[in-house]
Amino acid sequence: MNKTLAPVAALLLSVSILLAGQGLQGTLLPVRASIEGFATISIGAMGAAYFLGFTIGCLKGGELVRRVGHVRVFLAMSAIASASPLVHGMVVQPAIWFLLRLLTGFCLAVLYVVIESWLNDRADNDNRGVIFSIYAMITLTVLAAGQMMTLMYDPSGLELFVIASVLVSLGAVPVALSTSPTPDQPHAFSVNMKRLWQISPSGTLGCLVAGLANGAFWALAPVFATVVGDGVSLAAWFMTFAVVGGAVAQWPLGMLSDRIGRRKVLVGVSVGGAAVGATIFYATPGLTFLTANLLAACWGALAFPLYTIAVAYANDRAEISEYVTVSSGLLLMYGIGATVGPFVASLMMQGRGPGGLFAFAAIMHVALIVFIVVRTLRGRRAAEQQIAFVDALSAVQTASVVYEEEIQQLSDSETGTQ
Repeated sequence: MNKTLAPVAALLLSVSILLAGQGLQGTLLPVRASIEGFATISIGAMGAAYFLGFTIGCLKGGELVRRVGHVRVFLAMSAIASASPLVHGMVVQPAIWFLLRLLTGFCLAVLYVVIESWLNDRADNDNRGVIFSIYAMITLTVLAAGQMMTLMYDPSGLELFVIASVLVSLGAVPVALSTSPTPDQPHAFSVNMKRLWQISPSGTLGCLVAGLANGAFWALAPVFATVVGDGVSLAAWFMTFAVVGGAVAQWPLGMLSDRIGRRKVLVGVSVGGAAVGATIFYATPGLTFLTANLLAACWGALAFPLYTIAVAYANDRAEISEYVTVSSGLLLMYGIGATVGPFVASLMMQGRGPGGLFAFAAIMHVALIVFIVVRTLRGRRAAEQQIAFVDALSAVQTASVVYEEEIQQLSDSETGTQ
């Protein structure tokens, strides 16, 4: 495993530093927006703006990589993303924040295209689940660290925005100075959603559902926790427990998916995510500080790995030349879901209270379960209908092999006689 990860060690270190800054922003912005009196729908719109930019980045990221290569794209997007939090801190206006979140989403999507296509280039079907789980575990851990930084200073000041900017800037340094080989630039690029669906319908839909549920969570969970906990403290701890839960669960679930199959693990985490989401929804009025954080950890452990398992599931079926295209397409599906998710979830929160966020997420997980189960049953039924033909074909193939062996033996015998 060390030998496998060595070529991408600098990349993972850069990701760790950069996403610490992103984690700080992810909690700081909704909390600061609540302090400034932004409406819930406005906060949801800013979350959606981030993922709208993310979606656009998925469409354009592969083309940027094709033109200038992985390293240059990584450095350029890191530089732009580092400027955004500074402007956030200086201009506190919903419209400006909407545009800045759009820009940040674009940069992060392109960065993820670089990261995930780079990792896929170094992985194979035997270890892809573990490698992606380690990558996700690292990123979630540093996201948690970034979120806890919200407790360092008053969110109403400028200090936290400066720290976020510095972290994103420093994240570019390891990749810039690395001597490790990088993947070849793709000769051509296009986001072919039809081909993506042909490769893996369940993996594609899994990424969409992960975007719907997790995008809504990242945009609105700090608001949920602020309302339930009546302050900023629970928001920081709630997000941290969720991310730590996701980080802890990534590696064992990835390893399990390598051993027993990714479809089973996809269904399992979806069932768990739906159950925890429903529990949080019904328990919201009576949540204490401890129970809220424990449920957050359970939610993260079951909801966050959904995306990485779905990505590994889809890439198992892709050709090597399709990795950049598949990574972009799957991120696009995630981005589409994460653009829509905060809007719908914010409406459910207005109608059903803060717990409506998790009711929405539970419904999305149930939809994925139904799709995978129905698809699996249809596949089995089709296979059963074809058994007679397969048996007949096997018999023909067996007879053919025996006949060929007899001919070969007869030929050898004649050669020996001669």
